[in-house]
Amino acid sequence: MAKRLATEYVNAKLQLKHEEMARFITFMEDQQLRLQVLVLDNGNQELVLQDVAGREEVRLTFERQQDYYVCELSCRLVEPRLTNAMRKAVSAFRGNAIVNRIYSHYTMIYYYRNGAVHKIVESIASGDRVVFEHKDTLGQLERVFNSRLIEREIGLINGAVNELLDLRNQTIDKAEIAGIDERLKELTHKLFVLEA
Repeated sequence: MAKRLATEYVNAKLQLKHEEMARFITFMEDQQLRLQVLVLDNGNQELVLQDVAGREEVRLTFERQQDYYVCELSCRLVEPRLTNAMRKAVSAFRGNAIVNRIYSHYTMIYYYRNGAVHKIVESIASGDRVVFEHKDTLGQLERVFNSRLIEREIGLINGAVNELLDLRNQTIDKAEIAGIDERLKELTHKLFVLEA
């Protein structure tokens, strides 16, 4: 099994509400890391995470933005405990990130969206290859189903319009023709909306 040389977080972003921030700090304390919390001017917070041996640290600066604490960071980690803590944090707190897991002959690129891996790409000297990509199968099926319902409704309205036109051609009474014209106007508008 290939040994991971480093893990790079590129454009990682965590956005936490006030109560989530307290849970985030507790979560990091549970990861068996050295943790230092600094409260900065205007309510910003900085978390300094360090592996137990003190060989590596990462600083997470959370800026207050309305009701949220927002942390955007890019960093390179080597120590496994710190790397795993960051991976778990991105997942548990629905973060967005591009994570490069670097090995000696290749790099695995993970794309996180709302804490879930949506795509994994293997990058080697000769090029990139998509290993995994999340597909919204249920959403696609729902869209197909809804588009078929609309197509059926359009067919029914077209049939009703044809019947009304036949009826209009056979009718002599002006009041009845006016009623048919009003109904045709409503159906035409409905067709316009459905086809748009």
